[in-house]
Amino acid sequence: IPENVYDRSLPRGDFSLLESYVGAFRSAEHFIYVENQVLWSSEIVAILAEKLRNPPRDDFRIVVLLPVDANDGADISRGQVAALIHADDGNARFLACSVYARTGGLRDPIYVHAKVAIVDDRWLTIGSANLNEHSLFNDSEVNVVSHDERLARDTRLRLWSEHLELPIEEIDGDPARVIDERWEPISEEQLDRLQNDLPLTHRLVKLPGVSVRRRRVLGPLQGRVYDA
Repeated sequence: IPENVYDRSLPRGDFSLLESYVGAFRSAEHFIYVENQVLWSSEIVAILAEKLRNPPRDDFRIVVLLPVDANDGADISRGQVAALIHADDGNARFLACSVYARTGGLRDPIYVHAKVAIVDDRWLTIGSANLNEHSLFNDSEVNVVSHDERLARDTRLRLWSEHLELPIEEIDGDPARVIDERWEPISEEQLDRLQNDLPLTHRLVKLPGVSVRRRRVLGPLQGRVYDA
């Protein structure tokens, strides 16, 4: 809730949603999983980049699921993806993907409009807030945050089962191993097929970032370009 919207009850606003994201991401020990319409927030991306540069353990992983082409600022999200790829520095701890609908040789990007994040199967949020400055500072947004470990884990497994097109029994193991052995090869193969104009055989496609140089140009726009 921004400042001066509810003058009597919250004259200084309420930014507990951002605080919850920051606390959960900074304390992550095993993995961070994010589904969101955009990834613009410089504060959030800085935390993710630091976790990649100084991971709490060798098998720490970050997976983000974003739309192929957001309504506004798709290049900003791609630029932030590029920054995280750069921070990962070839260590294969970071993966960005999107999803497609496919029928025979036809394919259409599925517009990811979710606002979900899960950390270590111990913290879960779902709601209306995008990961940009407008949602986190200027809009009135509502997210539910849960520390119910069973709920967080069950939610992750249901989402991963859908995206990986696999039964839960086949992905109910160490998250890092599932990311390395399922998410990464499936999405990489589909990106290769997409780039070579071949029919997709799976819905999950790796999302490449724009160049880091291009991100430097886009960076100052993050707080000025707003999604609808």
